[in-house]
Amino acid sequence: MVLNLVWLGFFLSAFVAALVALAQGDMTVFPKLMTGMFDAARTGFDISIGLVGIMALWLGLMKIGERAGVVDGFARAVNPVFRHLFPGVPRGHPAQGAMTMNISANLLGLDNAATPLGLKAMQELQA
Repeated sequence: MVLNLVWLGFFLSAFVAALVALAQGDMTVFPKLMTGMFDAARTGFDISIGLVGIMALWLGLMKIGERAGVVDGFARAVNPVFRHLFPGVPRGHPAQGAMTMNISANLLGLDNAATPLGLKAMQELQA
């Protein structure tokens, strides 16, 4: 709800700024505004397509690692450290693997790859 109001505020402020520019004699302000909006939409789409590809790749690798047992082995290896960091998570919980992979991806600087792993960890913790 609040995000809708923020976006509405952005559009209204752009429209008011365009009206001020129009009042000052700039007759090309609305074509510039439309061109800018479509260019920004195209850039947002291009970025999202790239992120979807990266997320699909890392979620696929995570699923392969889960089925092969690599994620569970890695989670068991770092379990003593995570027991102190996350005392509320029971031993052997499915979220431990996703949390381990999320923290590992963040430590390696793979921010976009860490996002789906963090979301998976939160889903597991809520279940």
